[in-house]
Amino acid sequence: MRLLVLGGTEFAGRAVAEAATGRGWEVTVLNRGRQSPVPGVRSLRGDRTAPGGLAALADGTWDAVVDTWSAAPRAVRDAARLLRNRAERYVYVSTCSVYAWAPPAGYTEEAPLVEGAEADADQTDYPQDKLGGELAAAGAFGPDRSVLVRSGLILGPYENIGRLPWWLGRIARGGPVLAPGPRELPLQYVDVRDLAAWILGAVERELSGPYNLMSPQGHATMGELLDACVRVTGAGAELRWTDPDTVLGAGIEPWTQLPVWVPPGSDMHDALHSADVSRAVATGLSCRPVTETVADTWSWLQSIGGRASQRPDRTAAGLDPAVEAKVLGLI
Repeated sequence: MRLLVLGGTEFAGRAVAEAATGRGWEVTVLNRGRQSPVPGVRSLRGDRTAPGGLAALADGTWDAVVDTWSAAPRAVRDAARLLRNRAERYVYVSTCSVYAWAPPAGYTEEAPLVEGAEADADQTDYPQDKLGGELAAAGAFGPDRSVLVRSGLILGPYENIGRLPWWLGRIARGGPVLAPGPRELPLQYVDVRDLAAWILGAVERELSGPYNLMSPQGHATMGELLDACVRVTGAGAELRWTDPDTVLGAGIEPWTQLPVWVPPGSDMHDALHSADVSRAVATGLSCRPVTETVADTWSWLQSIGGRASQRPDRTAAGLDPAVEAKVLGLI
């Protein structure tokens, strides 16, 4: 297989490039050259936001293109139009945020989508931008040659959003840790390597259309995630489980200040941890245990000095230590 990854050096794009080279595929990546490429890939330089930024792709043919773009949809439009006669399939890594807020628990790929998205738009809001990217990919390649990967929460090595890295860093500092309850709160996410493996399988199977791409509901719980963080860091941290009303009453923002967590029974939990993923499971999605995701992310963090880079276009994750201490009654 010949694969073109637009990006290919950070998080999801890197995981796809690594997985493809691991299968013996011929992999080309196009990016601005700010990060080291995956060993074994053919690396091209280009800035999709600049005039002539796709010039390096003037020649070549591929079995598939994987695109993880998250900003102005017109960048997806330009790439897809350029490649529609030289690639067999276009895989666009989208998001479950393209569904109109708030989708009910158990929502499928048929749920209503956000309004106002356009394939040729400049950057606006994340949900509209991602749906615009979907429209651009499907518009150029058609519904039978485009794959729309509506991912949810993505965790794993190389994470540049800061969710699991924040929890690991906080727990590694030890002491009492504010653990938002309940312990049995069901989570839904996907390890970035399982995401990558499904994408490559989708190319091999010649799949098309939209797929909710995250683990089955309740694949892990908040307790299992944080217990795994305590074990791998070996810091002797004490998880102090705190009921949701106390957390919210302190003005703490779910998802951002306490990454991954959203209160049970809320619209946020239904939207972020309760999607129907039966279509993805039926087409090969397999999800590794949360303990493996946590352990491998910790190993990666240790290998880079314990601190991961943060995407500048995303809100920094994490809770102020003073707020945590106040909620726990330590000050």
